[in-house]
Amino acid sequence: MAKARQSRVGPRRSSRASWTLTLTLLLTCTFLILILLVLGILSIPNANSSSALSKPNDLNSISRNIHITQAEQDDPGERWVEIISWEPRAFLYHNFLTKEECEYLINIAKPNMHKSAVVDSETGKSKDSRVRTSSGTFLARGRDQIVKNIEKRIADFTFIPVEHGEGLQVLHYEVGQKYEPHFDYFMDNFNTKSGGQRIATMLMYLSDVEEGGETVFPDAKGNISSVPWWNELSDCGKKGLSIKPKMGDALLFWSMKPDATLDPSSLHGGCPVIKGNKWSCTKWMRVHEYKS
Repeated sequence: MAKARQSRVGPRRSSRASWTLTLTLLLTCTFLILILLVLGILSIPNANSSSALSKPNDLNSISRNIHITQAEQDDPGERWVEIISWEPRAFLYHNFLTKEECEYLINIAKPNMHKSAVVDSETGKSKDSRVRTSSGTFLARGRDQIVKNIEKRIADFTFIPVEHGEGLQVLHYEVGQKYEPHFDYFMDNFNTKSGGQRIATMLMYLSDVEEGGETVFPDAKGNISSVPWWNELSDCGKKGLSIKPKMGDALLFWSMKPDATLDPSSLHGGCPVIKGNKWSCTKWMRVHEYKS
């Protein structure tokens, strides 16, 4: 009896059909990916996008970790944030204040300027000190609509309620004037009775400084000499991680870590002004509601 021969036509057709289906799916996926790329929904990582790969303390790419759009390049007044450091946590908000707001704060502060003082840890009152040689004045919280707008903006950017902030302090540094490195948090119980500990500081620059006047963090972690503006710093500025004052910019740094412990790396100071004048405005923020 002759054996029946098994037909191979069926499997061949099945294999071809499977291959055709696979190829169709690949082409469809490729087409969808191309559409998403064109629409900007997906993006391809490049060598410059090193923020995900760089170490937290690596400062080599801090100046351009933030993607700058063409619109931001065309509009110098566009607000954008720059990561400065993770130890301490520090961020620079470019164009945080307008030129008009900077000039307004300077003008309302000028009639009441007096020699700056430091806080006495025993009494909580102000006292003279050679570590701080600037002049300054305090502006009551919510004193007028412009101040209210600025305080509301600080709250929006920091996620710390307006009620937790102290009044603004406007400072003026002339040539040779400085503020030696210090902490913004308190080491005593007296000064934390109202509002608790200082958790963060927003330091707003109201003017440019021709030379010197940098804000320096002597104990910041990382390769401090890798910052793009290194060659523009004064000798004092090169003693730590430093930020050059620029009108409208605001430096936010945290005096406490996310676990609510004090951060010793937040030690900071104001370098002596070498040429020009330095105007700044400080907002200290507390853990709880602050009542002056």
